[in-house]
Order: sequence, then structure tokens, then C-alpha cells
Amino acid sequence: MTSPAQSRTFSVAALALAVTFAVTGCSAASTSSSTSELSSSPPASSSSDAATFFPDVEHVEVSESGTNTFDFAVTISSAYDTPEQYADGWRVLSPDGAVLGEHTLTHDHASEQPFTRTQSGVEIPEGIAEVTIEGRDQTNGYGGTTVAVELPGR
Repeated sequence: MTSPAQSRTFSVAALALAVTFAVTGCSAASTSSSTSELSSSPPASSSSDAATFFPDVEHVEVSESGTNTFDFAVTISSAYDTPEQYADGWRVLSPDGAVLGEHTLTHDHASEQPFTRTQSGVEIPEGIAEVTIEGRDQTNGYGGTTVAVELPGR
């Protein structure tokens, strides 16, 4: 027989476990190497938790590097970056949502927030004057604050 105190302790522990599973999604990690299969929508949670699920693009500098090619310097902020969950990339999108280029990050940047990384030689078809940069979280996919930038010379 359990005492009321033991029963309350068990109830609190069960609740804590349930919350942990709800927050982490309690699902197996994807083994796919294709970034196009990553989720583009947030996990089931309140919008106030979005900062723990997606990195934010804070700033983008773009320069023309050749005929229809551009170099991007993208500043990302992901306050939750740890070796267990971190911003693992960003992509360049056309106005119609087509992926024009991607940059993959292979480790966390917990001690460097925000951080800037570059991608050179991104081919942008003629006729596109503005692109959007979107960050990616290794667990939850694409999301967070994006930045739209005009391409120089267009």
C-alpha cells in the first residue's frame, strides 16, 4: 500500500515523463540523408515555444560572384544550440518556394551565438530578383524567422 505522499510523488514523476515525451516528440530520428524530407512545420506545440524548435535567420549579405551566381553570408541565431539539438543548415528559396541552394552545418554553435557562415556560387536563374533565406534545425526541419533579400544587379 502506498502513502498519499508516495502517490503524489509517483503522479508528479508520471506527469514529468509525459511532458518530456510531448516536448521531444518521442520519435526515432530520421536516417534519410535527403534534406527535402525534413519537416517544414513546427512540432505540435504553442507558438511561444518556436524559439526552441527552429533557428532564426538574423541577417543576410549577398554579392554577385559571376553570371547568375551569388555568394551568401548568413547570420543564424539558435539560442538552444547544444550537441544534442542544433541549427544544421539554411537554404536559399526562390519566390515560388523552389530550393536554389543549401548550406549544411555539421556541428552545434552553442558558444558562438549568433554565427555567420557563407555559401559561394549559388546559381540563381535570370529573372529572379529576390530570394528568401530559411534556417533548419536538425530535429524539426525548416522554420523560424526568414529574411528576404534583393539580389544585386537585378
